Amino acid sequence: MFNLEDKTAIISGGSKGIGKAIAFKLAEAGANIIVCSRKIENLQDCFDEASKKGYKIDILECNTSNKESISKVVDFTIDKFSKIDILINNAATNPYYGPILDSKDSHWDKIFDVNIKGYFDFAKMCSRSMIKNKSGKIINVSSIAAKTPLEGLGVYNISKAAVVMLTKVLAKELAKDNIQVNTLAPGLIKTDFSKALWENDEIYNKIVKTIPQGRMGEPEDVSGMALYLSSDASDFITGSLFTVDGGLTT
Repeated sequence: MFNLEDKTAIISGGSKGIGKAIAFKLAEAGANIIVCSRKIENLQDCFDEASKKGYKIDILECNTSNKESISKVVDFTIDKFSKIDILINNAATNPYYGPILDSKDSHWDKIFDVNIKGYFDFAKMCSRSMIKNKSGKIINVSSIAAKTPLEGLGVYNISKAAVVMLTKVLAKELAKDNIQVNTLAPGLIKTDFSKALWENDEIYNKIVKTIPQGRMGEPEDVSGMALYLSSDASDFITGSLFTVDGGLTT
């Protein structure tokens, strides 16, 4: 049920952290993998690491706030593999930290262009192939920030809550085409995004006390659920939110 041979997956923001862990997990299960990200240097590092592990992946630059950039990734995938079976919407940004009332229009525009509109544009373009084949999986990566506001991340919190509703709307509208759309909500995971929290021992120890399992998560902790939602094992699950946070928001 977890075999992804002959399946083709696009992972946005897939060159490091959670995205890279998911890309490698799906590659291990046999999928054709297209990793896209904004920075070519990170993509090359990802490609080199994948090659050492024996995974064959394609890498493409992509700015997910730009429709044309997304279209190039989708067109490349269709040209090479003839179809798209799985989309992992993982790219995200947060250019502002602080009180929400001090945020600027530019912060809102940037965050929503990437975190919401980029997810929608990718889903819209990939769904054409999925609808044609009457089969598909879309996994939108949100955050526990969608469930409880994280301090200083007001605009980001709102964008991640919007991801959950985008998932539900797409799930209802695409169900008739046998396309399942679900949300992943990671908690505190050791990535570059959260480096300020885990590089400082004092801050890390304070945070860990709030997590019932007694540790921050690793990107690989999220990848298993992503594999499940990408596979036939989840064929009757759609519109759902899956939290991976070690019990933090229980």
